[in-house]
Amino acid sequence: MSRRRRRLSREPVTATIESLSHEGRGITHVGGKTVFVNETLPGETVSFQYTRQHSRYSEAIPLEILEPNPERIPAKCDFFSICGGCSFQHVSSGYQIKHKQQTLSEQFQRIGGIQPREWLPPLTGPAWGYRRRARLAVKYVEKKQRLLVGFREKSSPFVADISHCAVLHPGVGDLLEPLQELISGLSVIRQLPQIEIAVADNAVALVFRHLRALTDVDRTLLEAFAARYGTRVYLQPGGLNTVTPLTTGREEPLFYHLGQPPIKYFFLPTDFIQVNARINEAMVKLATQLLALDGSQQVLDLFCGLGNFSLPLARKSKSVTAIEGDAGLIERARKNAEHNNIDNIKFHTANLANDKIASEFIANTYDRVILDPPRTGADIIIRQLNHKPVDRVIYVSCNPATLARDAGILVNEMGYRLDLAGVMDMFPQTAHIESIALFIR
Repeated sequence: MSRRRRRLSREPVTATIESLSHEGRGITHVGGKTVFVNETLPGETVSFQYTRQHSRYSEAIPLEILEPNPERIPAKCDFFSICGGCSFQHVSSGYQIKHKQQTLSEQFQRIGGIQPREWLPPLTGPAWGYRRRARLAVKYVEKKQRLLVGFREKSSPFVADISHCAVLHPGVGDLLEPLQELISGLSVIRQLPQIEIAVADNAVALVFRHLRALTDVDRTLLEAFAARYGTRVYLQPGGLNTVTPLTTGREEPLFYHLGQPPIKYFFLPTDFIQVNARINEAMVKLATQLLALDGSQQVLDLFCGLGNFSLPLARKSKSVTAIEGDAGLIERARKNAEHNNIDNIKFHTANLANDKIASEFIANTYDRVILDPPRTGADIIIRQLNHKPVDRVIYVSCNPATLARDAGILVNEMGYRLDLAGVMDMFPQTAHIESIALFIR
């Protein structure tokens, strides 16, 4: 027998926000129960309304800020309160970075029982118009008789009703209304659930996921849209292997540049690339400096992707061994190295979450290691480095919790010390934390 759903009180509640959660929501307690309140700051007295009740905590939205925190600023975007694309527009960039560094420090201490010898200055860049990769949801709402294109709402799975986005690259952020108009005229208006976005140095790519075959009229409308707004349109009727350009021409593949002299990276519109071009440039430069290369080192790059780190590091190393689980990314990374006349990299495809498979490729001797794992971290693979003469490890992370866990392994089990660590503001206006850490042995 299913549990009876708890009745949600819609009565306003007043409380003082006590602290800020890692994901940027205010925390208070009512009747001994934790409440997470969107868009609130520590010390604020707020009136709020519950949106969800759980057994151990509740979620809420603010109705009125009765006593604001002095750090509060007006949100730049009119849709901030409803759109889930941002969580931090109500505070300055400086406050956001301070919170992210504090979160990283707390995770190091709580999970790993460690702290860095020294904190690196944060890497910062443009606060707006920076996002070059995103997935936009598309939904025709029968009740509104309108098509919506955007991110999900903060407090629900519904698509937010927005007309533009200030954090997306302007080449995309200003196209939401034209996209709504375009899709509203397609026969697949109810069978087009998402648009994948990739902004390259040479084009804005839009990948339309459609669940039903397009008509000739649909294709004509898409071609006209691409011509009018200078975008490249791709179609995805199935899995990632079904993505194809709407029209075949002689356009150069999508690419981005990195470093000096510039390295040119070709990629597909659905490939993983770092979302923030400016921070990516600074991150690769910093990682190269921290590895202290003089041309004699053998470097191991784990979770190498398209070779974002591998190619620049190869210019300053004796050799680089680069490993990635996605065979397609490895193929393109290898071609990128060839295109840029870099011949001292060996690329391998391997599941780095499988210790037996991964061990086949890390049996050689290395002086330096760099890794940029997914959110799940790299606890399996780093333990295999224990008996190797690796004196410097650079760990780039998108999840402070798994970084702290793996840092604990490196320090407490493998004899490294956490020398330096810092945050990189890859996602301004959000609570997402990108960080970098240097381990020395």
